[in-house]
Amino acid sequence: MSIPQKIKEIVNSIPQNVKLVAVSKTKPNEDIMEAYEGGYRIFGENKPQELTRKYNELPKDIEWHMIGHLQSNKVKYIASFVSLIHAVDSIKLLKEINKQAQKNNRIIDCLFQFHIADEQTKFGFSLPEAEEVINSETFKGFENIRITGVMGMATFTDNEDQIKKEFQNLKFIFDQLKTKHFQDINEFKEISMGMSGDYRLAIEEGSTMVRVGSTIFGARNYTV
Repeated sequence: MSIPQKIKEIVNSIPQNVKLVAVSKTKPNEDIMEAYEGGYRIFGENKPQELTRKYNELPKDIEWHMIGHLQSNKVKYIASFVSLIHAVDSIKLLKEINKQAQKNNRIIDCLFQFHIADEQTKFGFSLPEAEEVINSETFKGFENIRITGVMGMATFTDNEDQIKKEFQNLKFIFDQLKTKHFQDINEFKEISMGMSGDYRLAIEEGSTMVRVGSTIFGARNYTV
């Protein structure tokens, strides 16, 4: 099955309100262009340098999502064009995104990343940490950032019950934040959770955005 066929199959199998981010990290431009020529425009990358290179080399109407852990000193590379930063996990990073967005005369959409997995290797806020940020004077002063929702990564496990609980936890966090802090902000509506192995389960638990790579493009190319 071709890349566009695989994308079409996924898009047709998920609800209309759920956005598919085709995760193209480590994949060559040819693969992205195959998807692009098949009509797809939303791609996710996890390394700023690779994302910048692909942005420069590929058509400019692509909607690029930064889905990986982002270091503050790398924000400047992507601030002029990135559509959504999924993994915002500190006030330091928010400050830098706001600063670089200002320089580029943009408002950058961001998701708060939450640590929902049973693994220490994953990044993200706890709910109290996120609320502390939201309530801070610093956060209130950010004019070039728009928080549009939350993101999380489930534990890498075959235990579906555990994954389900973690997704339910992220949905609970989203609901808490929406009710307490973002009730009047229509843009705060995204729950980015679910990848190739668990996106169907994530959608059942309220995901509005799934990040699917290997199901579309095949296994990752670590040599790139």
